[in-house]
Amino acid sequence: MSKVLVVTFNGGGNVPPALGIAVELSRRGHDVRVLGHAEQRSTFQPAGLRFEAYRRAAAHTPLDRMSLARWAADYVGVFLDAGAGVDLVESLDREEADLVVVDAMLLGALHALQTRRGRVRHVVLHHTLHGFMTRGFAPWVRLLSGQRRLSPTALWARAARALVPGIPALEPRVVRAPNTRLTGPVWPAGVSPVPHSGTGRALVSLSSIFYRGQVETLREIMTAVADLPVEVVLTTGRAVNPAELDVPRNVEAHGFLPHREVLPNVSMVVGHGGFSTTLQALAHDLPMVILPAFTLGDQKAVGAAVARSGAGLTVRRSAPAPVIRDAIARMLDDGSHRAAAARLGSELRAVDGARLGADEIERVLPRPAVTVVPRQQQPTATARRPNRAAFPRPAGAS
Repeated sequence: MSKVLVVTFNGGGNVPPALGIAVELSRRGHDVRVLGHAEQRSTFQPAGLRFEAYRRAAAHTPLDRMSLARWAADYVGVFLDAGAGVDLVESLDREEADLVVVDAMLLGALHALQTRRGRVRHVVLHHTLHGFMTRGFAPWVRLLSGQRRLSPTALWARAARALVPGIPALEPRVVRAPNTRLTGPVWPAGVSPVPHSGTGRALVSLSSIFYRGQVETLREIMTAVADLPVEVVLTTGRAVNPAELDVPRNVEAHGFLPHREVLPNVSMVVGHGGFSTTLQALAHDLPMVILPAFTLGDQKAVGAAVARSGAGLTVRRSAPAPVIRDAIARMLDDGSHRAAAARLGSELRAVDGARLGADEIERVLPRPAVTVVPRQQQPTATARRPNRAAFPRPAGAS
């Protein structure tokens, strides 16, 4: 049994991969504890994992409504936060770990871990496309790191492994980083995707955390579906109240509804490009219309990957209702997009990201020390020769 520390933050789509792999490692007999924001205790502790809340890390409230500038500053503050690094080091000082699994976006924590005296072997856990992380996230965060000059790609390269819960078919280019492994998706608890059996129904599900303009986008989508011959299930997440919307009669609105209860029974999905929701939809062979919520985030890259595969369409989040209506109608129809979604669904269902991620972690866990016992000195050939005098010949022997 090894001691594993998982370091995460309260960010939404980054949580399922960390939770799934932590639970799988615990199931295999490892002692797993989690360091994260206090609000995450209710997610990790019921799964049987020891939880420790940050003490010095900056607070992060993804449901608060704020200006774009403040929203961006909040997230960059989380990524570069030195306080999370202090918490990580102090946690290891209190209780050592054999290996640390760190969210790839927690650069401040990762830097502190790599510069700590008495380094600990560690693994980086991504939660979206590797192509976006290296070519979208890394350059602008490096620029914003100021005098600290933190290079995300350099920090990730120093890890024993960098795990990406995706498949090659969705990556914009071949992943060549020597320590990086594509493990396939890590499904949220209770999700076991199967090809959908729904017809004439659609799921509309944007982000479960706040994005500026989210309410306006949902209102346009409601107008778009109002006169379509389709039943719609709407989930607004924790950041938007359905009462803020003018919900048409053909729409069944929920603040929260587990996707596992809906996806098997619809025929297409309207989303914002969140990596977790997108993979779940595709794993049910569902074509998609994606309205990226934030152009600097990964949603635009995820939408482009789905469109490139032929399994969906990308529409600007500020698009008027007629444009959204046309895209939804096209995805509700039969066509090559359904075959493309089914191909991706088959690939996604064929891999188990929690199992493969845990396998990779176990491969780099430090091996237990083995006490070597010196071999006894071998007797000489003379000493090994039997003493004939000790074995008298039996009577009659020649």
